[in-house]
Amino acid sequence: MLSQLSIRHYAIVDTLEIEFRPGMTVITGETGAGKSIILGALGLALGDRADKGVISSGASRTDISAHFDTRDQALARDWLADNELLSEDEPELCLLRRVVTDDGRSKAWVNGYPVTMQVLKTVGEMLIDIHSQHEHQSLLNRATHQRLLDAFIGEHALLEDVRRVSRDWRRNFDQMAALREQSDSVAAQQELLSYQLRELDELALQEGELEALEGEYKLLSSADTSLAAAQQLLDLCAEGEDMNLQAGLQQALGLLHELQVRTPALEAVADMLGNAAIQVEEAIRELRHGIDSFEANPQRLEEINQRLGDVHQMARKHKCRPEELTALHASLREQLTAMEHSDEALARHEAEDKKLRAAYQDVAAQLSTRRAEGAAKLAQQINQQIAELGMSQARLQVELSPAGKEQPSAGGLESVEFLVSTNPGQPARPLIKIASGGELSRISLAIQVITAQTSAIPTLVFDEVDVGIGGGVARAVGTLLRQLGSQGQVLCVTHQAQVASQGHTHLFVSKSVPGQTGTHIRELDDGEKVREIARMLGGETGNDGFTPESLAHAQEMLNA
Repeated sequence: MLSQLSIRHYAIVDTLEIEFRPGMTVITGETGAGKSIILGALGLALGDRADKGVISSGASRTDISAHFDTRDQALARDWLADNELLSEDEPELCLLRRVVTDDGRSKAWVNGYPVTMQVLKTVGEMLIDIHSQHEHQSLLNRATHQRLLDAFIGEHALLEDVRRVSRDWRRNFDQMAALREQSDSVAAQQELLSYQLRELDELALQEGELEALEGEYKLLSSADTSLAAAQQLLDLCAEGEDMNLQAGLQQALGLLHELQVRTPALEAVADMLGNAAIQVEEAIRELRHGIDSFEANPQRLEEINQRLGDVHQMARKHKCRPEELTALHASLREQLTAMEHSDEALARHEAEDKKLRAAYQDVAAQLSTRRAEGAAKLAQQINQQIAELGMSQARLQVELSPAGKEQPSAGGLESVEFLVSTNPGQPARPLIKIASGGELSRISLAIQVITAQTSAIPTLVFDEVDVGIGGGVARAVGTLLRQLGSQGQVLCVTHQAQVASQGHTHLFVSKSVPGQTGTHIRELDDGEKVREIARMLGGETGNDGFTPESLAHAQEMLNA
């Protein structure tokens, strides 16, 4: 429900705050007072096109805000939540804001979040529907015809089944298509992978083998150097001709033994030198054993060198490090296994495709039957309302035609369109092609009356839908609008007293010129309503006077 409209610097409006209530609200005023300006500002907040020409003279921008209460509007709240536009502080409220600047730029917000014009328009169409001689919004969209018919028949669970099976089919179909696309090149890929895998199988590099080979290679490649170093150490320790470590230690120990008197310090030195001599002797023994047992193995060194060369060559071929080859080997094996099973996966998806298509045909056919039954009933009820609105010769039919889609669609097997014939003998034509704005307004009104109880749009705006009618037809229009208002919210701009008298709330638009033209709006009390209805009946006598007859007639209309 629209609860408030704030207008800043729009056309001849400087600042205007309008509060709205549930029920039927009529908006009246003298010609040129600015009634159309109010609806124009509302349209701007809902995403209509605009340029800098809408900005008030002397201002730099137009700023329009529309406040909506969405407590009874689950569809809009769910959409806002899904698109992360729901107000965190007041999730039951929705604020649409539009700003147009004097450089021609336009910005939009939903609950304070910046959005595109398309998003603003999408949200607006879920909250309000405007009917005028020039713009009928969603009723000119064939998708709305299908939505209204589906809401009328009330088969929500069946419709959800159609959508669910359609989604499941689409998901499976996309996976199946991806597998088929892969299968076009899978043979070549399999051949390449098989070849690469055979090479790695032949290489047969084991986990940890590379590190062991590199260690052994370092040892064997430095064998001659190690032998020479061991011989040099042995010479220093025991076999040197002039002096060696072992002989030196023995000479030092001999000198200590020859001393007649030894101090405690010398005793300690003797012990240390004795221990050193023992360790040197053990070291000499190990060196001799190593030298005696040393055997060069150039053949093994060549084998290791060849093996390492094969490993590095394979790594270069696959553009990876040698230590990554074992992981690559396992990965290629997994890929090849997956490819070998891709045919099985494709077969499973193809079987699932047949199953889902059959399930879709079943639920969609049930929906088609209910739509066909509902289309006849909906057309009958709408035609009754059209006749009451003075178009007894007009006939509306709800046409169901094959959707023409080979693939399951969330919308079902058929498309829905409202066709209208306004005169006997004329073929029915799409609603969008009706030439007369007055006819389209009344037909749209009749459609809304019938579908209001199931429509997801809570607020309806009718802009001068009573143009070109009068008398009993105008009274019938007013009665229908009041019925709609009793079930939700209706805003109606009218020049007809018969329509205005039906409003639950009456807003009066006036224009003042104290130096600069401006538009003002206020809610009328009971006495003011009588005078305004009398004015609309043409009962003014001048000097703000009214004939007693016009006042009595106005009161009678309000009491009816």
